[in-house]
Amino acid sequence: MFPETEAHEEGLLDVGDGNRVHYSVAGNPAGKPALYVHGGPGAGARPSNRRVFDPEKYRIVLFDQRGCGRSLPHASDPAADMSVNTTAHLVADMERLREHLGVDRWLLYGGSWGSTLILAYAEAHPERVSEIVIVSVTTTRRSEIAWLYEGAGSFFPEAHERFRAGVEGPGSEGATDGTKAAGATAPAAAELVAAYARRMEDPDRSVREKAAADWCAWEDAVLSLEGMGTPYTDRVDDPRLAFVRICAHYFAHGAWLEEGALIRDAHRLAGIPGILIHGRQDMGGPPTTAWELARAWPDAELHVIEGVGHLGSEQTRALILSSLARFAES
Repeated sequence: MFPETEAHEEGLLDVGDGNRVHYSVAGNPAGKPALYVHGGPGAGARPSNRRVFDPEKYRIVLFDQRGCGRSLPHASDPAADMSVNTTAHLVADMERLREHLGVDRWLLYGGSWGSTLILAYAEAHPERVSEIVIVSVTTTRRSEIAWLYEGAGSFFPEAHERFRAGVEGPGSEGATDGTKAAGATAPAAAELVAAYARRMEDPDRSVREKAAADWCAWEDAVLSLEGMGTPYTDRVDDPRLAFVRICAHYFAHGAWLEEGALIRDAHRLAGIPGILIHGRQDMGGPPTTAWELARAWPDAELHVIEGVGHLGSEQTRALILSSLARFAES
């Protein structure tokens, strides 16, 4: 990892709809442009995300997607309008940021939800992308959402029961759109995520805080075998509220993407070199998606790392660094 670098440019870019997106630029002003696309959705970017880039060779751009990090308005504020926070809006924001910075083509790097947004942007604007590096590959298909919020419960039944109870217990009237009649089975993943999305719109902050805590506890349970603590629960206060509100909002709508579209349209990435890195033991998203994407994208290299989960490892980091070092010279 490279040392921490300070931004030499930053600001709030007006992207319309009352939103201003925070961005920063560091590294070599004349270097190869690279954009880090954070996960979540709603996790926000951190200065430490620059450390995988050689600051002497890269012009490193970070940005906080709508509603999170230092972007405004913040999704922790119930008055923030989520109807103008969709995948299409974020893709447009990235393109507006590219134009604002005077970048012709840039490398895209990110993981998890970030990979979905990278693919959506690159398939819409392939002529603006030089290379792509993705770790923990997702395309946010409804089938992937169903695995994360329902299927993985087969491995963590006690934690999943608590997760369901968060929107099925006392005070959850209407939480499952009236489908959970007496004797009915637990709601499917779509209903469960939608119920959390409604909780995160409640005007009562205590209701939102409880739902956010329950959501993060489930996310941590899924990653618990990786032995890296509780990264989701560690988020607190407004960042946690924004993170869960945005996540539930996106996943309740299948990220406004036609099912399977990002893999179906991966042919649009032809000519863009790509590195896909995925852990074999990723409980949050099994390697199937990475495998299918690699088969559909003619210029992608897939690296599946044995014994590694969603949060990665030293081997994951080494592959990211070597990939970015290779592309710095191209």
